[in-house]
Amino acid sequence: MFKTLILVTGGTGTQGGAVIDALLARQVPLRALVRDPASAAAQALAARGVELAQGDFDDASSLAAAMAGVDGVFSMQNPPLPPDLEAELRAGRNLIDAARAAGIDTFVHTSVARAGDQRDFSGWTEGRWWRDYWDSKSGVNDMVRAAGFAHWVILKPAYMMDNYVPPKAHWMYPTLETSGEIVTAMRPDTQLDLIDAADVGRFAAEAFMNPTRFQGQDIDLAAEALTMTEIADIIAQAAGKPVTVLHATAEEGVARGYSAGLMLSDQWCNVEGYKVDLAKAHSHGITLTSFADFARRHVRSFLTGG
Repeated sequence: MFKTLILVTGGTGTQGGAVIDALLARQVPLRALVRDPASAAAQALAARGVELAQGDFDDASSLAAAMAGVDGVFSMQNPPLPPDLEAELRAGRNLIDAARAAGIDTFVHTSVARAGDQRDFSGWTEGRWWRDYWDSKSGVNDMVRAAGFAHWVILKPAYMMDNYVPPKAHWMYPTLETSGEIVTAMRPDTQLDLIDAADVGRFAAEAFMNPTRFQGQDIDLAAEALTMTEIADIIAQAAGKPVTVLHATAEEGVARGYSAGLMLSDQWCNVEGYKVDLAKAHSHGITLTSFADFARRHVRSFLTGG
């Protein structure tokens, strides 16, 4: 068994959970930072042999305790939401400070593709896009680069395929479940860069197992780029039910129960998009999952109405 102990933040979520899956497959001892060890999600991790450390990004003493005996940290923070727009930057700073104080060797951070490019976005100076999101993501990235870890890597995934299956699909794509329809503010010809969270987990696991392989790199991650119609067709084939796409205005999408944030993201994709170099993403020697393969793997998870 691999002897290094890895601390995973966000272990009960999509990306952190994928990292845990990938590291358990390699028999790596794991500890997960959780707010409530008694929660069903935390207990599910414990049942798989993951040690639980109760803590919070705003509790420095809990972070220090969670770092005891740890050699590597997987870093994952949620984007800022009102009223606490400094939450992600503060969480990243506190985690990095605790990791540096503990002498952590390998720090693997997950961010988002295009973080750091935001000042070049068309419409940025006019305040068109979600400034707090992009500035927080890039701000934590800057902290990671400057922290002085012996080994570090920043993974920058594009849009998660996992958003199309529960639990996220319940609120991100409400009409997919109720009527077999995806409402989008993306144009018919706009392509969305897609990545399976499981692939993020495999990249993170490789970074921990071979710390020099991705040392000091920002790695954009996407397996392919598809239009929303192509995405709907693949879901329909997996679910065995028709899935339609309604290209709408952002206002129409919100009226149909979609979040204003998702509609803004759709509009951003029309203008900017993740722009992942797909050939480069596939060049690292780690197989990336196509959306069709993802759909086949989650064939029982798609919820479509109709």
